[in-house]
Amino acid sequence: MARKGILTTEPNTSPKRRAPEPVAPRGAVGALQSSLTKLQENAVQDIAAHLIDDAGIEDRLAIDPDSQAQLKASLKTYGQQVPVLLRPNLDKPGRYEIVYGRRRLAALRDLGMPVKAMVRNLDDHALVLAQGQENTARQDLSFIEKASFATQLAQSDYDRQTIAAALSIDLPMVSRLLKIGTELPLEFLRRIGSAPGIGRDRWTALVKMFNDDPNARRRAYETSRSAGFDELPSDDRFEKTFTAAANKRRPADTPPTPKARTLRGRDGTAIADIRSTRRGVTLNIPARDGFDAWIAEHAETLISDLHDRWQKERTED
Repeated sequence: MARKGILTTEPNTSPKRRAPEPVAPRGAVGALQSSLTKLQENAVQDIAAHLIDDAGIEDRLAIDPDSQAQLKASLKTYGQQVPVLLRPNLDKPGRYEIVYGRRRLAALRDLGMPVKAMVRNLDDHALVLAQGQENTARQDLSFIEKASFATQLAQSDYDRQTIAAALSIDLPMVSRLLKIGTELPLEFLRRIGSAPGIGRDRWTALVKMFNDDPNARRRAYETSRSAGFDELPSDDRFEKTFTAAANKRRPADTPPTPKARTLRGRDGTAIADIRSTRRGVTLNIPARDGFDAWIAEHAETLISDLHDRWQKERTED
């Protein structure tokens, strides 16, 4: 259900458990068929967006309109650089199901552009592994999105080993995620959103309040449905429900948490997030391609050079 100020995905029903693909022929024929299959699976195809259906588990609690607008602008300017992954829709011949790349699919659909995609024959088990590991590789799922994803997998009868593999985490971490996720309805989490700045400790504290005081849960749910709630940044939506659960009023003069701004390279690729607050400026560079390690190694020189430039410009002014 769409909300003003935020894009959401429709809830998924429990995924159909597909049977594994039949065993391929052995010998020379089997080897040739396997080689051709691999070539086909790695080939990038242009597929019309209207032929692609949703599938798998709902991994994102919401799509931020601002970041989605930036993605659309980048795709319109530079084209689609990274393909999405699809599988054939066995129930609807000629159609496909999305495995990962939902944001790109939504943006390309809005732009009326074809979708560059790889198509692979995946059963449901392989689908959730691919979906979870692709998100983990990008490291852009928040704590609560991981908890929600793990919970939906558990509720769809996937065992904990599969959940751990899908999120590239160990079994104790699966238990910690499920302890939070099972206490919070998906509908409520969709209203909060991804809350990227809210970690495990704060969510644990909220769940503890819910368990200690049933009225805390009621106050939080009512607050999440209040007028203007959807207009707040996701982190602030969490803080407002947390404050309501604790039965404390947030001072009227307390400014909302500043929203992080995405810094992009010349090709439109997201490089880092920067956030300015009263306490200072925070720069977050995801551990993705080694750029974060390079910045850490040269941070002292880079900051010193920038500081010298700032002093020079201030003196000239």
